[in-house]
Amino acid sequence: MGFGRALAATRRWPRSVCSLTTQRANHTLSRAQRHTTCSASAVRPSGLSSPSRSPSGVCANASRTPPAGVGGAVAMAFSSHHGRTTLGPGHARTKMTPPPPSTSTNPSTLSSKISSQRTSQIARHLSSASPSSSKSQSPTVANPNTMSEYTLRKVAPANTLEHRVYIEKDGIPVSPFHDIPLYANKEQNILNMVVEIPRWTNGKLEISKEELFNPIKQDVKKGKLRFVRNCFPHKGYLWNYGAFPQTWEDPNSVHPETKAKGDNDPLDVCEIGELVGYTGQIKQVKVLGVMALIDEEETDWKVIVIDINDPLAPKLNDIEDVERHLPGLLRATNEWFRIYKIPDGKPENQFAFTGECKNKDYALDVVRECGEAWERLITGKTAANGVSIGNTTVQRSTGFIPANQVPALPPHQELQPEKIDSSIDKWFFISGAAN
Repeated sequence: MGFGRALAATRRWPRSVCSLTTQRANHTLSRAQRHTTCSASAVRPSGLSSPSRSPSGVCANASRTPPAGVGGAVAMAFSSHHGRTTLGPGHARTKMTPPPPSTSTNPSTLSSKISSQRTSQIARHLSSASPSSSKSQSPTVANPNTMSEYTLRKVAPANTLEHRVYIEKDGIPVSPFHDIPLYANKEQNILNMVVEIPRWTNGKLEISKEELFNPIKQDVKKGKLRFVRNCFPHKGYLWNYGAFPQTWEDPNSVHPETKAKGDNDPLDVCEIGELVGYTGQIKQVKVLGVMALIDEEETDWKVIVIDINDPLAPKLNDIEDVERHLPGLLRATNEWFRIYKIPDGKPENQFAFTGECKNKDYALDVVRECGEAWERLITGKTAANGVSIGNTTVQRSTGFIPANQVPALPPHQELQPEKIDSSIDKWFFISGAAN
């Protein structure tokens, strides 16, 4: 059945049939979503011509090949109608993007959106009736309102002093510190998070504050790469660890409650979802709470978040929900930050608020304050003091670089990581750790 005939036929269906069709389409979509293991916000490495996998084995592209037959044809026709085509067999790339910003209230836009949604439901219904639908998920339909994709440019092998991960947008370098927006949807408090360290890994990767475009690199101390130790019963980092872009913990400002200055870094984030991320991934997350670590007499906030695509995300809306659905995680998080430097000969870290994890509202205030501090930094109202503020999108900033003046970056290299010394796998047993 052609797409136009299928659409015309639905206009003659009784209301009860249309309702049943919509329910069936939504059920089909729900089943496909439950079996999707890749975030729609994945970042595709630059230079790759086919869907890639992260170092952790998590697929970086979430789209699926449309099923053969009517369903696939309808989905392709629908995508092409909006100027973008969902890629099928033989195509090399699929657009992977963050969720769109807040929906416009313009009547014509709303009408177009409703029409698109109705057409999408019909396409999914016909796809579910296809003989091949039992072997393939519902086709991914491109959203014309989504942002352009981010890509990765990797330089040198991981686990080396030279390794860098740059982030690009539409082929132009962007800073994960300054260019990626803090909010994916401000009205819904959905934020962008840059993953630096995947869960269960030990390499201490971080956004470089000093280098142009702030690539992600492994921290170095006394000329050697830094790795966190395994403090029993933990293995590496407990979460996908990273930072909020366009935030800064101001070292010139003492927080009135922690009584300590900021640590001169972007705001740290612990993403507690079930999927292991990868370095350079941009996740869309919602804030649940925050801990205040006092690290070497500096305030080092740790914001607790959940990926909005995680199966548990609808149930986690504030910090008390974490203890209800993930019992023991907050206690383990507190313990990990308290003891993780002990194997390196350093004392325990301390916490403000006696280790209490503050709630969502408090955490959002911290995010807002650090966003305002970043604004002062990027506009020159606060001295940078060695922090690179070079960027390609923030035109009001003193570090803005037009696209035609961006210096060339090293070429992308997809190389195998260097082997890590086996001593990094050792477990350290800390007296009094489990309390």
